[in-house]
Amino acid sequence: MKGNRKRMWLMLALSVILTFTLAACGSSKDKETSSTTDTTKATDSKTDTASTDKDSSTAPADTGIDHSKAVKLVGYLLGEAPKGMPEVMAALNEKLQKDINATLEINYIGWGDIASKYPLILAAGEDVDFVFTADWNFYVQEANKGSFKEITTDLLQKYMPKYYAKQDASAYKAAQVQGKQYMIPTTTPDRKVNVIVLRKDVMDKAGLTNPTKLSELEPYFAEIKKDYPNMTPLNLDSQYDLPAPFGALVSEKFAYAGAPGDSGDPSGVGNYMDLEDQSGKVLSITDEPVQGAFKYAAGIMKQWYDAGYVNKNPYSNKVRSKDNFCENKAGVAFGNSIDIQATLASCKEKGIDTYIMPVLSPSGHAPANSWLNNGVAIAAGSKNPERALEALDLLMQDESYVMTDYYGIEGKNYVLTSDGKLGLPEGVAAADNTYPPDAAGFWFVNKDFLKPSVSWTDSYIDLNNKVKDYLIQIPYLGFSFNSDNVKTEIANLKNVSTQYFLPFAVGSVKDVDASFDALVSKMKAAGVDKVKTELETQASAFLAAKG
Repeated sequence: MKGNRKRMWLMLALSVILTFTLAACGSSKDKETSSTTDTTKATDSKTDTASTDKDSSTAPADTGIDHSKAVKLVGYLLGEAPKGMPEVMAALNEKLQKDINATLEINYIGWGDIASKYPLILAAGEDVDFVFTADWNFYVQEANKGSFKEITTDLLQKYMPKYYAKQDASAYKAAQVQGKQYMIPTTTPDRKVNVIVLRKDVMDKAGLTNPTKLSELEPYFAEIKKDYPNMTPLNLDSQYDLPAPFGALVSEKFAYAGAPGDSGDPSGVGNYMDLEDQSGKVLSITDEPVQGAFKYAAGIMKQWYDAGYVNKNPYSNKVRSKDNFCENKAGVAFGNSIDIQATLASCKEKGIDTYIMPVLSPSGHAPANSWLNNGVAIAAGSKNPERALEALDLLMQDESYVMTDYYGIEGKNYVLTSDGKLGLPEGVAAADNTYPPDAAGFWFVNKDFLKPSVSWTDSYIDLNNKVKDYLIQIPYLGFSFNSDNVKTEIANLKNVSTQYFLPFAVGSVKDVDASFDALVSKMKAAGVDKVKTELETQASAFLAAKG
């Protein structure tokens, strides 16, 4: 988002406008999977869908579109399929067969595999009709490679009329790469901020009241270390969480995007922007406020790592902190205000009272997401691109489809109360729900159809009401860096990040200043100055075009 997306930090990850989470994204972009997982083969098995199939045929009878031939569509999303996915797909396929004579198979690319497998799936010409894409997830790179089919106004008007009627024309312009559009951006950009969730019982024991910054949490961590032997204060996973505390600390000093502007990779290094600087100046790692903020954050992380507050080998941990939090294994849950909902509901059921702290800039704001934060593209090799567009029109913009692909089976995964709120069926706990909201990767749906939940805590309701006041438009909203001219240098910087930046960010270094100097030296050797020149050129052109 959302939303919410491993909501990377590959889920959060990879956008100038994506504040340290991301990601995200996005969404319950959680849980890694070590391989591309085919979990939802099209099936003819019947599921009780009486309560979910509320609509009559949604495809107009007089469109002139030929549906006589049955087709099977294949889509790829990010993350990991919920356990209840086969039943949900059976329900969706029953509707799709009725409306457009198509069935759908969804495959997943795990968070740890995105960088390696996402480009390969498209390059190999595999059986794929559509794929999740975003400004933080290789959209520009893959569009430049010819991996996606061009999306024209005529195609949208004919095959996605629901979407076309809803979408702001500015979204199409934002999605253009060298003058052509290859993405179908969401009609409803995520309205979210990154959050840090704490346990109130631990806060009380630590004497901590209403903290607003991560740097204020040392007493909280010390209390966990003292009295909660099975809990790690910062139990970070290898993708989403790894750069999260560092990013939150940097955000205390300037409006940090959570990632370099030239790669969008939260676990990477490169060149940066202060998102609230209207001049749009591109900053190197040795420019202020970047250098001071990075050393500030790394100094605190080193203290915490040395004190045992950070798990010693987050690089091999595949479980996000938000998924361990209610199990008394993580002292802090990192996420965003969309994808954290299931965690809060689970804690509430277990009697754990929570405290939610938004991650904001020094001015008290967070960047608004663009339309490109969540989207979908038609693969260039799709055998049925028009039918794929029709399916996406329904999956994204038809309320009955959205309720199914986002929430699951009514009566099994959710119920609606008389006042229109989302609840769980009797006997189903949040931790046992086989299809949690936001978990399946359909983050590009029309979020105007989403419902408030009966499980929302007072603190979450308060946060949700404030989100609109936190979000601000930033100079680079909608900007995507085209790395074609500096591919080698970007790859070199990724290697530098793995060896020098991540230990610096986690705090597992002997000396912060010496580690920073070594990082800068290696970045120079990797060609970061050439990347900066290219970024400045593209950024200036983007701002000039905005006027």
